[in-house]
Amino acid sequence: MSLTNLFGIAGSALNAQTARMNATASNLANAATTSGSEASAFRAKRTVFKTIMEEQGVVQMDRNKGGVKVQAVTDDPAPVTRLSEPGNPIADKDGFVYRSNVNEMTEVVEMMAAARSYQNNVEVVNTARQLMMRTLDIIKS
Repeated sequence: MSLTNLFGIAGSALNAQTARMNATASNLANAATTSGSEASAFRAKRTVFKTIMEEQGVVQMDRNKGGVKVQAVTDDPAPVTRLSEPGNPIADKDGFVYRSNVNEMTEVVEMMAAARSYQNNVEVVNTARQLMMRTLDIIKS
């Protein structure tokens, strides 16, 4: 693996962690939303990552071989909360509203983990850049 491959691999990880942070931000923004039915209630989104190892034949992905990509964004299977609010204009015929299944504490932990992974990959890029610069300095002298 060359140093230039490191940039592609770390870049793919940066993109994946950005998608993860965006999903978490969306979850937090919709944490307090309510709906008139269980089916239409907001469900937290989770990113599913996949390694790029299997795609060796694809020319564009060759430089990222060993990296990661977002395979899918799925709904969290946790149940939504049913609340009795007969006076709420969006309540169903039985007087219930349905709150999203977003757990704010889980989302904060998810955001912190994504931010740390993002920072680790920024460090990989910086270290690879420094190594390349030092190699150029050695070649010049």
